[in-house]
Amino acid sequence: MRRSRATAPLHGDLFAVCLDGRRVCGADEAGRGPLAGPVIAAAVILDPARPIEGLRDSKQLSAARRAVLAQLIRGRSTAWAVAAASVHEIDRLNILQASLLAMRRAIEALEPAAEFALIDGDRLPRLAIEARAVIGGDALEPAISAASILAKHHRDRLMTELDRDFPGYGFAEHAGYPTPRHLQRLRELGPCPAHRRTFAPVRALLGSVDE
Repeated sequence: MRRSRATAPLHGDLFAVCLDGRRVCGADEAGRGPLAGPVIAAAVILDPARPIEGLRDSKQLSAARRAVLAQLIRGRSTAWAVAAASVHEIDRLNILQASLLAMRRAIEALEPAAEFALIDGDRLPRLAIEARAVIGGDALEPAISAASILAKHHRDRLMTELDRDFPGYGFAEHAGYPTPRHLQRLRELGPCPAHRRTFAPVRALLGSVDE
């Protein structure tokens, strides 16, 4: 297992670390903070011959713009993959470890495989390839930005599906985040199977039911 750690940005130059020809992917996750739904990760190897304008942190983009960019990323990238860690895995492992697991799954699913990984944040998943952690990487590194967009777009669509499966909570509106409306509906309806049992607001409600 080869691992390296650095938190300094690479000044937006995706290919600064692959001058020897290694394929570099960016990886990011979406959904660490919500009370419900899986955590989603994406990994992307950009194609320098097919640049994509407008890549940035997915949180800075509207849903409509993310949808447009997600289509471009899927069509122009050398490789991309999306993976998840389930609600059960989040509750069993904790959200940090589940997020790292989802990122590892996404990176390992790339075809062709990545030979170096840029990871958003300050922690690295366990990988068989060399990797670098980049704090704020979703706003600094194009490949991480692309992964951020794919992960967020995919998760938002998934939460819309969960809204149909478990109506009343408003998952399509808030994507599982602890908004006032979500917390109110959670108190009124109680947790559903999509809720993370180990997250404090859900755990508190389950405890009150047990009492």
